[in-house]
Amino acid sequence: MLYAATNIPYPSWLNPADNTWQLMAATLVGLMSLPGLAVLYGGLVRKKWIVNTMLMVFTGFSLTLIVWLLWGYNMAFGPLSHFGPTGSFWSGFIGHFTPLSTASSEQNQAVSGANTLIPFHFPTATLAYFQFVFAAITPLLFVGALVGRLKFKAWLLIVPLWITVVYCVNAALLWGGGFFAQKGAVDYSGGYVIHLSAGVAAFVGAAIIGPRRWQDRENAFPSNLMMVAVGAGILWLGWNGFNGGDPFYAGIDAASAVLNTNVATAMGVITWLVLDMLLSKQKKPTFLGAINGMLCGLVAITPSAGWVNGTGALLVGLTSATIVWFAWNYLSRCRPFSKVDDAMGVVYTHGIAGLVGGLLVGLLADPRMTEYGVAGAHFKGAGSFSVGGWFFTHSFHQLWEQFIAALWIIGWTAFGTALVFYLVKFLLGGLREDEEVLAIGDISIHEEEAFPEPTFGEPLTTPSHTHSDNI
Repeated sequence: MLYAATNIPYPSWLNPADNTWQLMAATLVGLMSLPGLAVLYGGLVRKKWIVNTMLMVFTGFSLTLIVWLLWGYNMAFGPLSHFGPTGSFWSGFIGHFTPLSTASSEQNQAVSGANTLIPFHFPTATLAYFQFVFAAITPLLFVGALVGRLKFKAWLLIVPLWITVVYCVNAALLWGGGFFAQKGAVDYSGGYVIHLSAGVAAFVGAAIIGPRRWQDRENAFPSNLMMVAVGAGILWLGWNGFNGGDPFYAGIDAASAVLNTNVATAMGVITWLVLDMLLSKQKKPTFLGAINGMLCGLVAITPSAGWVNGTGALLVGLTSATIVWFAWNYLSRCRPFSKVDDAMGVVYTHGIAGLVGGLLVGLLADPRMTEYGVAGAHFKGAGSFSVGGWFFTHSFHQLWEQFIAALWIIGWTAFGTALVFYLVKFLLGGLREDEEVLAIGDISIHEEEAFPEPTFGEPLTTPSHTHSDNI
């Protein structure tokens, strides 16, 4: 039996250019996870942990999408649940726990508390996938702090629980029209919701799970710097979709966000290298240092990409790389940072850089940088929107709102992460693999290794497995 179509393939509200750009931007962000983070992290870990690390990235991506379809999207971007009086914190805390599973829910015009100024010019399916890739990359970032000792089974439970308890709440409050959005706090593309949250989760998770084996810490040499370069390059250019897609339409602010993203990143790279050459013990530029500077620029410009001008973007890159460089080299020697084994420094390049970038919005945002347009033949919205920082408005209001939102992100993420990790620890009887497994790595957990050598023996006795460097 044939059913009459209730949706029109090209309804009047659909703008094909906006729809195409959002899907393209989402794909660029997805590439940052697969294969970007998989090969970046895989190249940074020891050879015996490459397969385990890559598989955590792929499974984390997959689990997040399942959660997102079943309840995550509507928790973060659906109608708010209003657990309290209108305007109260609990009124704008979280959305409804409902799936995104029907034809109409996918193909109707997207509507979200994240954007009340202009109508979306694409369907819910586009918005849902765009927001999914942002959700997915967040746990993939903080797993970098936990590699080399986390049980794989624990990871399979941590991801859906953490997305539900932590990410969806933070996204609803800042992006889904929740309490902090109503108060005026802004986060252009995830400096708080993604990076600050990932940094806090990395630190708390690493503290709970404990350090890597001392042999792994003392011999933590990258397995493949060429793969690190590939992954880092995918992240850099993928960030064009990360920040360029967040005006939600293919307008002038998308172009500004892309340019500012690359400007801040370039400044971050050069700043870190100069500091290494002038102030480090070796006084030499390093490739891994350049990658850290790149991440600082990318992360710090994320909360302000379309709201700062070119000069502001340069200052964001310079400031974030400088602060994180000193934190990495000096704060890491102080308690509690010296007692927590954050394997890839996620708390620095994502947590601290995200915090710095979010606060800089309150200082550097240029009110002349218009995110949307004005009513006319090609734009049906209510008008323009911009953000003003202290240097332009001489008011600390925006900085104060950014500060309060940051405190929430840090506090709730720390609490939610601890809750999830201790719950999983109880359910599985521990978060760490056994010491015998940690000594072997990939082949003990997955019966695979990244660079197997030809052998007629059983996998557990392959020459590459028994090599002294892997023990």
